[in-house]
Amino acid sequence: MAVHLTPPNPADLHAIAGVRIGVTQAAIRKADRKDLTVVLIDEGASVSGVFTQNRFCAAPVQVCREHLDSGQGIRAMVVNTGNANAGTGEEGLKRARETCVALAEALHISPNQVLPFSTGVIMEPLPHDRIIAGMSAAIAAAGSAGSAQQWADAAEGIMTTDTVPKAASAQVQIGGATVSVTGISKGAGMIRPNMATMLGYVATDACVAPVLMKELSLALAEGSFNRITVDGDTSTNDSFVVIATNKAQHAPITSLQSTEGQALLQAMLQVARQLAQAIVRDGEGATKFITVRVEGGNTSAECRQVAYAIAHSPLVKTAFFASDPNLGRILAAVGYAGITDLDQTGIDLYLDDVHVAIQGGRHPDYREEDGQRVMKQSEITVRVVLGRGTASDTVWTCDLSHDYVSINADYRS
Repeated sequence: MAVHLTPPNPADLHAIAGVRIGVTQAAIRKADRKDLTVVLIDEGASVSGVFTQNRFCAAPVQVCREHLDSGQGIRAMVVNTGNANAGTGEEGLKRARETCVALAEALHISPNQVLPFSTGVIMEPLPHDRIIAGMSAAIAAAGSAGSAQQWADAAEGIMTTDTVPKAASAQVQIGGATVSVTGISKGAGMIRPNMATMLGYVATDACVAPVLMKELSLALAEGSFNRITVDGDTSTNDSFVVIATNKAQHAPITSLQSTEGQALLQAMLQVARQLAQAIVRDGEGATKFITVRVEGGNTSAECRQVAYAIAHSPLVKTAFFASDPNLGRILAAVGYAGITDLDQTGIDLYLDDVHVAIQGGRHPDYREEDGQRVMKQSEITVRVVLGRGTASDTVWTCDLSHDYVSINADYRS
């Protein structure tokens, strides 16, 4: 059951000028399920992507990188669920490329202008014949104009083990024009930063200089999807794509450090962070949403290192599931995080407003019933103060339940 997460209301989403989306049922793995999505992008848009750091990356990730590097201008994306097309060798690459060729022919564009995405079971041949057969219906569903409903449909169409579709929107004023931002994401398991087993797409009608797109996509990923973890596994298929259609009526943004650049970045980061946190809230079997904030480090990198150690610990995560204030497990994770010169006498630990440990030892006023009270909540903040500097960082995670094991044991059923 997702933690405080509800399906998106199309009324709360914004259509993005220059983007049309069509979703259909192609029976890629299961019948009667939305599993094929095409995204059609007007000419003149700028597109960039951030992909998995897993060296065993899937065929579509490899093809996406090739096509983005070709510099021809991305005009379409095709997303299938039910099959990851990972661990499929040369044949997997061939099928991913043939999928791009088929969509390109239907749209009268170059195959290099198509980005393919797949998510689902690894090491099974991609049924690209079904994908190709379903393209005409997906293109027809995209119609002649984009809509908020299309984004809501796409959020459902890219789901795998997700229990709730994930979509978010924001608007901001830039140069006297109203700029819209809308995004969708999927992911519930095999979630670990750099990036997670997720697909994420965020689009805006803002006018952004093409040379800024890589910087923009990296900044958004670092502030959102690279700050979440469910189970510590880095997927083969992670992809995060940013689209700027350049349709809004304002002067092009040429620097993210400008007033206009910062306004756009914050609006897009708001959407990306909401989508990333939704993945954690919908983590497989999750019953609790946990914010892990580490302060007082020498660098943000070492703060993040400690936060991940806590967030990845099965002992910590199962204690949260059981609402058991066995909080020494958190201190143990801090200790093995890898900071070789860490002084344990400088460490403080808080659970929400409860001061658990001070200078490396139990706080004299800490009572177990106070810890128990917080542990029973569905949303919890763990705050660790390292006492060695002024840097800080935050990651978001969830607990580890019986259902996580059951879901993954039955994944291919």
